[in-house]
Amino acid sequence: MASISASLVKELRDLTGVGMMDAKRALVEVEGDIKKAVDFLRENGMAKAAKKNDRVAAEGLANVYVEGNTAVIVEINSETDFVSKNEKFQELVQHIAKEVLKNKPATIEEALAIKTDNGTISEELIEATTVIGEKINFRRFEIVEKSDTAAFGSYLHMGGRIAVLTVLEGTTDAEVAKDVAMHVAAINPRYIDKEQVSTEELEHEKKVLTEQALNEGKPAKIVEKMVEGRMHKFLAEICLVDQPFVKDPDLTVAKFVASKNATVKSFTRFEVGEGIAKREDNFVEEVMNQVKK
Repeated sequence: MASISASLVKELRDLTGVGMMDAKRALVEVEGDIKKAVDFLRENGMAKAAKKNDRVAAEGLANVYVEGNTAVIVEINSETDFVSKNEKFQELVQHIAKEVLKNKPATIEEALAIKTDNGTISEELIEATTVIGEKINFRRFEIVEKSDTAAFGSYLHMGGRIAVLTVLEGTTDAEVAKDVAMHVAAINPRYIDKEQVSTEELEHEKKVLTEQALNEGKPAKIVEKMVEGRMHKFLAEICLVDQPFVKDPDLTVAKFVASKNATVKSFTRFEVGEGIAKREDNFVEEVMNQVKK
């Protein structure tokens, strides 16, 4: 039997919301493979969440800058949320977005080497770290282009905790594109439509849903129809155009944009800190250590 550590049990509990014993039992069942453990819990109807909730990490801001037919979305990180309210930090984020759009680098390394009036972006980040008193990091960016017959939509939630950039083809109405960006910020779709979902992901989900239905004791002859319905629901949850539009749930996003003679060409969504492991501070221990000094 594989050795199951307490940290692995905690990680699985954070991913799925199940109790400690259920998490440990699942890990033992699949010999410590955490991905298989998530599937095991889902198949047996115990998991409360199917995806990792890892969007709780680094602080900072994301921003969108548009100029003509080109736009950029960036994320700049800091150590605490207080810095995102700092005027100098906000100006730095806007400044970096403009410089990136102007120079169009292909990688973060190229972006950091961009020459500015104050040296390079890398040197400006070092200076900001010194002045603000926290490590400032340029994490990522994406440059997007559109045609003359398309529209950019940009939306910042909570001043930049979430930033979204959309492109709608067939309309030049930026407000319509912004409405779609707001939807993306709120619902967080993974794909534009089902054509973007890989065969591998579809087969994996179908397998999990099939095992789930069988474990619920449903007759094999009706499992196929059940899985078909659940797959339809699954695709509607992850594909933008199939989701009920947040401003009018009677319409899907596809029908909303079609009513404007448009289609969704692309979307990019940055949520600050997503995918970064956040440091867990023990406040009591920290205070006690200070007292001892």
